[in-house]
Amino acid sequence: MIKFFRQSYAIQYVVIALLAIALWIPAFGSAKVSMGLGGPVTPLFNLVDGLLGFSPIAQLIFAFLLLVLETLIFNAILVNNQIIGKVSTMGAFVFVLLMSLTRTQTSFYPFALSAIFIILSINTLFEIYLSQKPELDLLKVGIFIALASMCYFPAIILILWVIVSLPIAKKGSLRLELIPLTGFLFVYFFYFVGVYLFGDFLNVVHGYRDYFLNVRLSVKDFNLLDVILLSFLVIVSLLLSFGNSNYEKTVAIRVKMTMTMLLILFGLFLLFVGGNVLMNGLIFIALSIIFAYEFTYMNNTGWANLVLTLFLLLVFANHYYFKLL
Repeated sequence: MIKFFRQSYAIQYVVIALLAIALWIPAFGSAKVSMGLGGPVTPLFNLVDGLLGFSPIAQLIFAFLLLVLETLIFNAILVNNQIIGKVSTMGAFVFVLLMSLTRTQTSFYPFALSAIFIILSINTLFEIYLSQKPELDLLKVGIFIALASMCYFPAIILILWVIVSLPIAKKGSLRLELIPLTGFLFVYFFYFVGVYLFGDFLNVVHGYRDYFLNVRLSVKDFNLLDVILLSFLVIVSLLLSFGNSNYEKTVAIRVKMTMTMLLILFGLFLLFVGGNVLMNGLIFIALSIIFAYEFTYMNNTGWANLVLTLFLLLVFANHYYFKLL
């Protein structure tokens, strides 16, 4: 199975498309309208949710098409950054699987919309290491993170990830550290000006204030199955990181994978900020990068294929029979 997705022909994309459709069919069978968030901290998500809220099917179709778009972009980004081979669909395979892992994720929710901006910010930050003039890229990173946070507000923590990652990429000067923050504030400046001129400014300000006053790190939304699933994925990713690949990493690849490991830590942190932990999906994007890289370059795929096959069977059993998550 792993060797199959190391290639990039029409058949691989057909299989990935069939995998995505098969994982989403149960969602279309029991479609429910998203309740939305309503609060001002996710204005971009609220806008799209309001446009699609008339129909649960419209929401699911949009969410599914969004997943397809994100999958294609994600795979292209991994190829462009040499994390997977030039003729590989491994990134697309693991992304579809991890972003549709449970029935909870096969729906329209804030992180699903923010993921496209998060993926673009990851790509831009990856490219900074080899850039001689990274200022414009850093500004774009801040803008992407601001847009992501307007869909899924906890994504603002990615600004801290960028600041911590820049020294790793040898771009850790104070001037460069301030550029992504400037891009982030630039977007919010125009948002608040627009609200001041055309909206309920005080209500928006109070909404942000209340969010920060009420946010608490908590495990109340965890259950045993969540813990088992996430623990399994993290442990497997760590084991793969010490796998049996003889592939010689370039300095650029080592930098990007170090950034990804940091991203996993931030993804784990976001699991505790509230809401359904399976919808705080940053951890799934970070793990997709790790899995795609390790599956691409590992030598002995026997045990990995066996574990992956059993895992796929359990995922489908959960979607169609157990319906536990």
